[in-house]
Amino acid sequence: MAIHLPVKPGRLKTASVILSLICILFVSTVSDARQNQQAAVQKHCLWEVETPTNTIFLLGSLHLLKSDAYPLAAEINAAYRASPKVVFETDMGAMQDPDVLTRMLSMGQYPEGQSLLPNISGDMRIALQKRMTALGLPMEQFVGFKPWFLAVTLTTLELQRLGFSPGNGIDVHYYGRARSDQKEIGFFESIDYQLDLLGNMSADDQNAFLGQTLKDLEIAAEMADDMMRYWQKGQIDKLYSLLFKSFEDYPKMENRLLLQRNKDWVKKIEIMLAESENIFIVVGAGHLVGPRSVVALLRQKGYKVKQR
Repeated sequence: MAIHLPVKPGRLKTASVILSLICILFVSTVSDARQNQQAAVQKHCLWEVETPTNTIFLLGSLHLLKSDAYPLAAEINAAYRASPKVVFETDMGAMQDPDVLTRMLSMGQYPEGQSLLPNISGDMRIALQKRMTALGLPMEQFVGFKPWFLAVTLTTLELQRLGFSPGNGIDVHYYGRARSDQKEIGFFESIDYQLDLLGNMSADDQNAFLGQTLKDLEIAAEMADDMMRYWQKGQIDKLYSLLFKSFEDYPKMENRLLLQRNKDWVKKIEIMLAESENIFIVVGAGHLVGPRSVVALLRQKGYKVKQR
């Protein structure tokens, strides 16, 4: 049973809009795709691992998209149709549970009598005010939130301002299809685990997270076209460079949010490789590209992982 912590009515009103936008918390990216680009795509952010008994498909997800990013490539949809089971990072349906949203909100708030501004530097206050002004948001309505929650909030609202919606995210798309098609659905992580990843970060890591987020948002619009183009064409080296640029100065955060989780997921995938039916796995694209990704770790263990 979820634990309900006290929530101020004013903060709840502000956060209810924010929380409705957050389906998956990590490695969210943006795009501006066109359907007529699909024919030119040769590779995708899709991999497969074949065994004598089944095939595991790994699809890198972009969590926020415009509606005109669809339809997705035929090969991706074919991999989905060939798989009786679909596995996601966490239960996205549960993320909309009021109890879960209340817990997330409570974890994202300072206790009574505390606020954000005394806990961040003067330079960060200036950058934060600039971003708030650009979004048309009053600073005073957000100073009760902790840095991690504010970072996720600002990212989501900025991408929404640019026309990108979590409702069009690839993981949300396939979650809806899997439920409609009555496929078996699985998850790598519990809701509690995901909430803990950000909600229980140290104060220093939270400030670093917010500071880097504010820098990234300055160039979000410029990165959008490149991000989607690299994803559509399966240009994984370029995609890796963009996704991991933010982590260069924050190795502890990279380890917490990505690398350790990659190792945990590989152990679970190895169990799936012994099953008798195909499995379609959908996780953030940042988990599947680069030298310490899920794909790289599987290859290090001797598995043949082919990009489709």
